[in-house]
Amino acid sequence: MSEAPTLTRKPEGPPRVPGAKAVRPRSAATIIIVRRDGPKPKVLMGKRHGGHDFMPNLWVFPGGRIDRSDYRAPHATDLRSEVAAKFSRHLPLHKGRALAMAAVRETFEEAGLLLAKPVPARTAVGPWREFLAEGVAPDLDALDVIARAVTPPMVAKRFDTWFLLAEADRLVSLERKPDCGELEEIAWIEFDEALQLNLPAVTRTMIREAVERLADPDRPSPFMRFKGRGWATTHL
Repeated sequence: MSEAPTLTRKPEGPPRVPGAKAVRPRSAATIIIVRRDGPKPKVLMGKRHGGHDFMPNLWVFPGGRIDRSDYRAPHATDLRSEVAAKFSRHLPLHKGRALAMAAVRETFEEAGLLLAKPVPARTAVGPWREFLAEGVAPDLDALDVIARAVTPPMVAKRFDTWFLLAEADRLVSLERKPDCGELEEIAWIEFDEALQLNLPAVTRTMIREAVERLADPDRPSPFMRFKGRGWATTHL
């Protein structure tokens, strides 16, 4: 079995004000979507706008923070039992599903792609209005958990991020709908080429982790946190 991944670079983002208490990490989730219809697998990535104060001009996976609406929005399929169990060992009831919903919603908002299945049309308000207007609801059964990482305390913006994996053939279509503009460029990129991009340290680590997971679906899911003066890795 391969060794657990490590992070060797300093985290990107504005540093915490000297003397200030560490901010509480915000709950977030992101999806590594893999496309396998070519000679080599490709991963969906987008480039963040240069005007962002957090990770400007870096390539990332689509995803974002959890919203209250993610707890109550409808879904076409639920998390697989083993995925739900992995969430429930670490999170309050229903939060794992809400994180998965957040990742699916943000993928639509940022990349214009729907990880979903058709459902009867319904109206909604708030962040889910445009998603549900497409006549679909999230396909949570398509998701697997591959890792979790918490931003170190010396950074002003911190996230407790769950990294999920899904196959591109579970998307409604590979044709993108107009995105929200948070990502300047969006592309399907071969894994070895993706590692040559300008990436956050954690994204680089997760690309390598995804490659390992594709080769070994039973690989344990790492949980990376900053302790003392360096990264500590356990498993979910």
